[in-house]
Amino acid sequence: MKRLDPSFYEQPTIELARSLLGQYLVHNHLDGQIVGKIVETEAYLGAVDRAAHSFGGRRTNRTEVMFGMPGHVYTYQMHTHTLLNVVSGPVGTPEAVLIRAIEPIEGQAIIEANRPGIKRFDQTNGPGKLTKALGITMDLYGHSLQHEPLYIIEGESVDFEAGPRVGIPNTGEARDYPYRFFERDNPYVSKFR
Repeated sequence: MKRLDPSFYEQPTIELARSLLGQYLVHNHLDGQIVGKIVETEAYLGAVDRAAHSFGGRRTNRTEVMFGMPGHVYTYQMHTHTLLNVVSGPVGTPEAVLIRAIEPIEGQAIIEANRPGIKRFDQTNGPGKLTKALGITMDLYGHSLQHEPLYIIEGESVDFEAGPRVGIPNTGEARDYPYRFFERDNPYVSKFR
């Protein structure tokens, strides 16, 4: 299986969010390899997007990686969860794609050890759930997706739908932008039911 070329991440952010659907996220965890098909993403358009951490060009220690090269990891904490984003947009344009959900392909025993007692469809059907399942932590902030232990490989094309993003109520008109993309009828999508 072939790792995605660095040029893949240079697509406009909304196109990248759609193109990531069906690709395989791989984490070479201490306990073994975990692979998941990306089934849900959200695009965040930086300075012009009220829902983005970098809205208005806000540059902080947390958002700094988004101003850099596309194809790097932007992780941040929300409550007790680490959320995983792929940096997008040209250098100096702080945009990113949130990975919202994956369908486990390989490493189910590790996922179950990381998410004990959780039903299978609920183990990875949300951005904080999938990072816990895959053992992804804040240590991967700024990591290049060209290198181990975390990278993305070519997957398959999928039928997808678009809709408003989830969990951003106080962002004015930005909460209604149709920047959430998900594989049609995939039970691992976070708002499937």
